[in-house]
Amino acid sequence: GVGGTRVSRKLSMVFRKLPGVSASGMGLRLSQKFVFLLFLSGLVTLCFGALFFLPDSVRLKRIFLSKTEVQAVTVGSDNDVREHPKRPGKEQEHLRGMTPAKGDSKQKSLSRKPSVSHEEAEAGGKAQEDMALSRSKPESASEKATSADHHGASSDAFSFKKFQKCLLKATLGTDGGRPADPQTNERREKVKEMMKFAWDNYKRYAWGKNELRPLTKNGHIGNIGASIIDSLDTLYIMGLMDEYNDAKEWVQTSLDLNSNGEASLFEVNIRYVGGLLSAYYLTGEELFKSKAVELGEKLLPAFSTPTGIPRGVINLGSGTSWSWGWASAGSSILAEFGTLHLEFVHLTELSNNPIYKEKVMNIRKLLNKIEKPHGLYPNFLSPVSGNWVQHHVSIGGLGDSFYEYLIKSYLMSDKKDEDAKKMYYTAMEAIEANLVQKSPGGLTYMAEWRGGILDHKMGHLACFSGGMIGIGADDGAPEKRQHYLDLAAEITHTCHESYTRSTTKLGPEAFRFDSGAEATATRLSDRYYILRPEVIESYMYMWRLTHDPKYRDWGWEAVEALEQHCRVESGFSGIRDVYTMTVSHDNMQQSFFLSETLKYLYLLFSDDDLLPFEDWVFNTEAHPLPIVRKSCMQNEATEETTVSE
Repeated sequence: GVGGTRVSRKLSMVFRKLPGVSASGMGLRLSQKFVFLLFLSGLVTLCFGALFFLPDSVRLKRIFLSKTEVQAVTVGSDNDVREHPKRPGKEQEHLRGMTPAKGDSKQKSLSRKPSVSHEEAEAGGKAQEDMALSRSKPESASEKATSADHHGASSDAFSFKKFQKCLLKATLGTDGGRPADPQTNERREKVKEMMKFAWDNYKRYAWGKNELRPLTKNGHIGNIGASIIDSLDTLYIMGLMDEYNDAKEWVQTSLDLNSNGEASLFEVNIRYVGGLLSAYYLTGEELFKSKAVELGEKLLPAFSTPTGIPRGVINLGSGTSWSWGWASAGSSILAEFGTLHLEFVHLTELSNNPIYKEKVMNIRKLLNKIEKPHGLYPNFLSPVSGNWVQHHVSIGGLGDSFYEYLIKSYLMSDKKDEDAKKMYYTAMEAIEANLVQKSPGGLTYMAEWRGGILDHKMGHLACFSGGMIGIGADDGAPEKRQHYLDLAAEITHTCHESYTRSTTKLGPEAFRFDSGAEATATRLSDRYYILRPEVIESYMYMWRLTHDPKYRDWGWEAVEALEQHCRVESGFSGIRDVYTMTVSHDNMQQSFFLSETLKYLYLLFSDDDLLPFEDWVFNTEAHPLPIVRKSCMQNEATEETTVSE
């Protein structure tokens, strides 16, 4: 045809100019053809190699790699906007453990499709080694744990009896933690009543759904029971045994660990894995252990990246993973990949499979190696290149629970994890030098850092830091111990002020310290309260550390405000504006209200021997995990062997 003739003419002209081509331009020598083809193939390989392996090339990859869009069945709630990932919230800040949002609050939506492809081509050497190692094992981690449970023959199998003998104190105290003081006990019973009311309405209107919508009396998003898993340990601790047994039965018969849809790695870990682990350690029910290990195994594919830094989103059914579409350049979030250590160490303990601990230790190794601006940890890191993507630092959303897990890793290791200790106190020095500020009115707060410029805003999520700094005070340098305890008290006081300065006596999502404002929300978009626990969390820790009665008084103020403004006919709901008495509810009973807010209040009004700090560390979703006493467990195993002989 005409087109073919034009092509042949052009080729003939090109060939005539090449050395060794015949005058007629009809062809090349065989050796020259080979060299020419080799050159072309090398050029193509170089171009595509650069596309796939240059750092932070995610936007280019989207052009070439198709993505599989799946219907979301995400863990968490549409309104669970903890600027953490303790959850994503406004201004694309991942609030303590949530999924991203649409519209004005860009991280609330749990139904967003993945906007960054899962790039299998990126999986580097270490990730492939891990996959090969995993495939070479004769049994999966969950199968191994289950087999050991059933046969009791493996000397490596975790023994619940040995574990109990290594606890220093009774888990639920001498009298279930019941305080002797009648007023405190009355307040504790009120919190228990609130829990039963919230649970009963969830069961009546939203059973099996992730959360209850109390105004419309229906369930919200997904059928994998976030509120059930989050409530297991709270119900057990409070002695609500009928309710606990209903929850246990649902886990046994209805918990689907193969949901095909978008799930936050962070949320699945802290909420589901953490909740199941906690339930197992409290009750000894093997059901919870096997489910936790099985679920942990499903999270491993997210780590198949060149750096071993996991991507933030995973499909539990297919094992594919990708990064949040809103995360800068396909990056992973500090508070997400940095909030796995507590649970993954326990997964290794229970399954006797080292891969879980290896995964989180690899993350720590990378963070230790890379340069940190002013000693600070920015919130966005590329899982491909291992480099920081932006220099935004926050102790609130996007960063918070990474720091929490450093000090808690040290405490949970029975103070053996010196690496975690060093990282925590070094980070605290950088935080104090760069972020801790004092307002003209004398309030101490944590500002945010954006490439060297301070943003004088503190999120509700950052209010957990009062408790974190408090529990880390005793193990700091001797000359700084009182200083840390004082700093913890000052931060907690500031967060209490954010509550008392509102009309409803509940705190806003974020509050500022500029333009004359102090501890108040100056933007309409920051005025909401979604039943968050962080301020009450710090009250509980500071009560246990100081026994100053003001913390119990402040907790009771929160109970009264919750009852007045958030309790509705069929549950509890967040409110849209804490500065008006004309309440507008958001129609969402968050699962973390059951797991954290009510649990922390109950512990605040209980004796210290209920889940004593000598034996237990709380994960970032308030699920208690035991301190790992390896030497004790080994001694118990030796004694058992001796007796049997």
